[in-house]
Amino acid sequence: MKDTFVTIATFKYSSEAHIIRGKLESEKIKVYMADDITIDTDPLMSHAIGGVKLKVSKAQEKKAREVLKTISKYSLDDEGNPIKCPKCGNEKAGFLSTIKDFKSLIIYLLGLVFFTLPFYTKYKYRCENCKIEF
Repeated sequence: MKDTFVTIATFKYSSEAHIIRGKLESEKIKVYMADDITIDTDPLMSHAIGGVKLKVSKAQEKKAREVLKTISKYSLDDEGNPIKCPKCGNEKAGFLSTIKDFKSLIIYLLGLVFFTLPFYTKYKYRCENCKIEF
């Protein structure tokens, strides 16, 4: 009988998928990736083809989903502790970068024109509970 594979997660870039793949493989779960080479070749295709897909056998799906639940999508400080919101104290704060002032807009536009990475960006956190940026 052939193994049936189930997609347990999708990612915009293959680098994100490789990190999760490593965690799953450390738990002795065999993982297959789909569309990773296509997206590495042309990252703009990610939305068109649905991103990089992590697949596991149907027999290991339950274990893989349990491992995924242990991985936090929220930000941690340098000691590994969750970042807490200064307003409500919630530990569910996500990392984001913003373009809010004229200088960051100009740098962003220059990066687009010259195909370079932005050198000036302000990084902030956003609380999932009260939506404050800090």
